Amino acid sequence: MWFFVFAVVYSLRADLFGVRVRKLPQGEAAPSAPAAKPAPSPAKPAAAPRSRPGGPATTSTVSKLVITSGPKAGLEVPLGSEPMSIGRSSESGLVIRDDYTSSHHARLLLWGDQWMLQDLDSTNGTFLSGERVGAPVAVAIGAPIKVGATTFELRA
Repeated sequence: MWFFVFAVVYSLRADLFGVRVRKLPQGEAAPSAPAAKPAPSPAKPAAAPRSRPGGPATTSTVSKLVITSGPKAGLEVPLGSEPMSIGRSSESGLVIRDDYTSSHHARLLLWGDQWMLQDLDSTNGTFLSGERVGAPVAVAIGAPIKVGATTFELRA
């Protein structure tokens, strides 16, 4: 019985306070899959993820993330070249506090010269232009991204 109580308390603690994420040294890429499987090179056209209509958003054209609906509507978050995590955790780059957002819900990252959206196995899913994101996908400028009750988009 004590094992069960400990397991419940541990699970609640991890959900409320998040999990410590270690920062990788400069130059290393974060694995999107198990460590045994190498990530595909962004230079290979056959391995490139599918993109959405309107063309992918490139580094030179995107400068900010704008929240269009939800509790933080109107907020503009500047984007650099570092990945931005999105979720309920206070460690996230964009913190969204609602019941439909996971602690570590999604991530926006620069892959080669284009911005990609990756769902981090969230419970309620991440949506790009109304379609649920399964694998990392290229994000077009102005395409609506929905996480929980919040919608945002990339803008120049």
